[in-house]
Amino acid sequence: WSQDQTQAARAQVTAAERAFARTMADRSLEDFAGYLSEEATFFGQETLRGKREVVAGWAPFFEGAQAPFSWEPDQVEVLASGTLALSTGPVRDPNGKVVARFNSVWRQEGPGVWRVVFDKGSPPDPGGP
Repeated sequence: WSQDQTQAARAQVTAAERAFARTMADRSLEDFAGYLSEEATFFGQETLRGKREVVAGWAPFFEGAQAPFSWEPDQVEVLASGTLALSTGPVRDPNGKVVARFNSVWRQEGPGVWRVVFDKGSPPDPGGP
């Protein structure tokens, strides 16, 4: 892979992450599901394994008129092979306060098609408690 291809892939993943986050603001669980790999694994109080479990586990976050949180990437890196990427950034409460940090691993599942395979939140400050 060339540096140009890596930069193009980084732009694709950044755009995918922003669109993924928009599904929460738009209150669209169906669109959210479209960004998940069939093998998606989300870590939380309990680990959700597979797209079906993740969608079921996240369904309550899509209830109600207002999103309970939002997120946006501030760093995206892609492997030189162009097969995996990491996106990370702040998670904000409805008032805009940073309450956590998301960490997602994306896999290219087709030309220009990126889907989340792993997701795990962490404290807002990596050096914090």
